[in-house]
Amino acid sequence: MEETKQFKVFAGSKGEALARRICEQLGCQLGKMHIDRFSDGEFCAYFEESVRGQSVYLVQPTCPTSDNLMELLLMIDAAKRASAYKVIAVIPYFGWARQDRKDKPRVSIGAKLVANMLQTAGADRVITVDLHADQIQGFFDIPVDHVYGSNVLAPYVAGLNLKKLIVASPDIGGSKRASNFAKKLHVMTDREIPMVICYKNRPDFNKVSEIRVLGDVYGKDVVIVDDIADTAGTLCKAAEVMTNAGAKSVRAVVTHGVFSGNALENIENSALVELVCTDSIPRDLQCEKIHVESLAVPIAQTIRAIQNHTSVSEMNVK
Repeated sequence: MEETKQFKVFAGSKGEALARRICEQLGCQLGKMHIDRFSDGEFCAYFEESVRGQSVYLVQPTCPTSDNLMELLLMIDAAKRASAYKVIAVIPYFGWARQDRKDKPRVSIGAKLVANMLQTAGADRVITVDLHADQIQGFFDIPVDHVYGSNVLAPYVAGLNLKKLIVASPDIGGSKRASNFAKKLHVMTDREIPMVICYKNRPDFNKVSEIRVLGDVYGKDVVIVDDIADTAGTLCKAAEVMTNAGAKSVRAVVTHGVFSGNALENIENSALVELVCTDSIPRDLQCEKIHVESLAVPIAQTIRAIQNHTSVSEMNVK
């Protein structure tokens, strides 16, 4: 395709697998770059080919550790110093997004700090997937293209042909996300998709003491919709509660599989039939219950739309 001559795609150490899939969709080669690492833990990034006058797309999730964010910042800086025309940070997983507001005294707002760092490094645009809170887009003074994981997750669920499908939100805050997912399934299946909500009491980070289901799940095939599975404690607890309430089956659909701590073990031993996530974070998943869908197509479509100056918002509908 002709527009590939106008841009190049590069990847950081955590974004290479997804970047190669994106390049397959675009019909272009993944650009060559290298990360040099020193014995003290410091590292530097450099391009092994010219990017002068090019729109440069840098694919790198900013998942833990913080080295991944620093790597992206160095890649952006290197591209600017190499006279790239535009530098677009493609961040499948935007780390620190859960620190999006001052919810208690004397606390940092990490999402805003990361936005400032990306802009200071020289990013001209950001493509990211399912931000934890939509308002994070307002932390940037540059364009932010928000890709939705439901573009690949909803078709998978629709393809399961579940006869008594019902969508669930794991907490009240995620009800809008679950509602949008149910609407997308309604369009795909041409039938109304009911929704239930879980009430969750969380005494501390990564801890859930109580979950109650607001709605009837008896005999239903439940799909819990969330953006992040970290320890997976909420999802596993919700699956147990719904199964005890008579649910026929319980699945979870999440965009970002962080899977920290004992998450994989928790999922394997849970009442969940399946957990579906995307490849926004590269992981070697030793868990038979986890199914991964790739974000390569919607991200490639977004890059193509940017290069052709066509609408991105019409394509990325929640």
